[in-house]
Amino acid sequence: MATIVKEKVSDIEVPVEHKKALNRRHRQDALFGYGFLAPQLIGLLVFMLGPLIMAVVYAFANYDGFNPMSFAGLDNFVWVFTDPQILTSMGNTLWFTVLQVPGLMISAFLAAYFLQKAGPMKSVYRVFFFAPVVTSSVAVAAIWLLLFNPELSPVNSALASIGITAPDWLQDPRTVIPAIALVSIWQGLGYQMVMFMAGLENVPKSLLEAADIDGASEWQKMRKITIPLLSPTILFLSITGIIGSFQVFDYIYVFFDTTAPSAARTIVYEIVQVAFREFNFGRGAALALVLFLILLAVTALQLMAQKRWVHYTE
Repeated sequence: MATIVKEKVSDIEVPVEHKKALNRRHRQDALFGYGFLAPQLIGLLVFMLGPLIMAVVYAFANYDGFNPMSFAGLDNFVWVFTDPQILTSMGNTLWFTVLQVPGLMISAFLAAYFLQKAGPMKSVYRVFFFAPVVTSSVAVAAIWLLLFNPELSPVNSALASIGITAPDWLQDPRTVIPAIALVSIWQGLGYQMVMFMAGLENVPKSLLEAADIDGASEWQKMRKITIPLLSPTILFLSITGIIGSFQVFDYIYVFFDTTAPSAARTIVYEIVQVAFREFNFGRGAALALVLFLILLAVTALQLMAQKRWVHYTE
C-alpha cells in the first residue's frame, strides 16, 4: 500500500494532495474575486487615477488643448498664490466652509435629537427632511434663486411687512456667501440628520437611565454621554462635510452662470472658468492640484486629532 506523505500545515497534519487541492481552490477563489472587482478597478484606473496623473502633468505645463504642450515649471503654481482673484476665491471658499460645515452639523444634530422624541411620526418627518437630499442641486438652486430675488422673494416680502429691509442676497458681497451656505445647509440637512439619528439609536439606553437615576439634566446627558458616543459620526460627517464644502460649485453656477461676482467665486468655480472657459488647462490643473493637497492635509489633520476626542464603544 502506497505511503501517503504528510506535511505540517498550521499545526494540522494534511496530505500533500489535499494541500495542493486547497491551494488550487484558493487561487480559483482569488481569481473569481478579482474578476468581480475588475469593472470597479478598471473604472478607478481609467476615470480616477488616469485623470489625476494627467492633472499633475498639466499642472507643470502650458496647454490650451489645441497647441502643443510646453513645460512651464512652477509658473502655474506661482500664479495660483499671487493672482488676486484666486486668493479672493480661496478666502470665499474658506468662509463658506466656516459657515456651512458647523451650521449644517449643529442643525442636523438638533433636528435628529428632537426628532427622536417625535414618536410614531418620526418616520414621516424623516421623509420630509430627507426629500431635498435626493433632489437635484440644480432644481434646489433654481427654487432658491426665486427666493433670493429681491422683487419676487416671499422672504423679502415677509421681512418688509415687519419693517426690515432685506438685502440683495446674491449681489451684496456681505450676504452672497452666507446665502449660498444657507442653500447648502437646507439641502444637506436630511442626510446628516439621518446619520445622527442612526448614531443616537446606538447610544446605550442603560447609560441614559443611569444618568437619570443620578439626577442628570438633559444638557448633562447630552454633553457627557450622547455627544461623546456620537464622536465617530461627528468625525465622519466633518471630514465629508469639509471635502464637500471646498468643492461647492453647482449653486454658484446656477445663480450666476459664468458671470459670478468676485465675492461669490470659489476654488472649483475658478477651476471651471480657467480650464474650460479660458482654455488654460495648465493653470486649471495647478489650482485643482492645490485644492487636492489642501483637502488631503486637512483630512490627515482630522484623522490625527481624532485620538484626542473620538470615543469608540466596544
